[in-house]
Amino acid sequence: MKTKKVKGFTLVELIVVIAIIGVLAAILVPSMLGYVKKSKVSSANTSASSIYKAFNTALTDMDGEGFDMGGIYSATASHGTSTTSFTFSTAPVGKAGATAGEVLYDKVKNYFEDISKCTVDARINGGTCKAVAVATDSTYVGAFPAVITVDNYSKYNVTDAADDAYDQAMGAASLTHGYTKSDTDAANNGY
Repeated sequence: MKTKKVKGFTLVELIVVIAIIGVLAAILVPSMLGYVKKSKVSSANTSASSIYKAFNTALTDMDGEGFDMGGIYSATASHGTSTTSFTFSTAPVGKAGATAGEVLYDKVKNYFEDISKCTVDARINGGTCKAVAVATDSTYVGAFPAVITVDNYSKYNVTDAADDAYDQAMGAASLTHGYTKSDTDAANNGY
């Protein structure tokens, strides 16, 4: 009687292949998670840049309509609510009957439609937007000028990001929220 030799893999060969796949997965998964964080931080910073441009265009429009936006203002709006205007630290002077916060919100929304999905904090000085911070979720905050990186994103909320972005835009030597002043790495990297 002839015996047929059955072709296939032995148990040892299968265990070796599974072990190799496990080692590769252990090496690749953490590095892939780093790319996800990096892309989310980059996306948040890009959104902040787009909102920054929308603010400056809207402020130019408002100036042409008779609003005096020449002071120093902080404009904020939160997502998840039925927000239809920006709240100012002090109210800009405008045309009678028009609320500057509502007009600015509508104009920014014309240039950045997803503003209602964001929490925004902008710093306006001399009629131009100097800095913007934005959060589209509770984890990732972006800013323009970009002060947020993969290394420090967890230290920021929208207000602190706007403060540091404004400080950077105005030429401050150090940022106060992203790093502590004693952090030597921050000093070496210009933070």
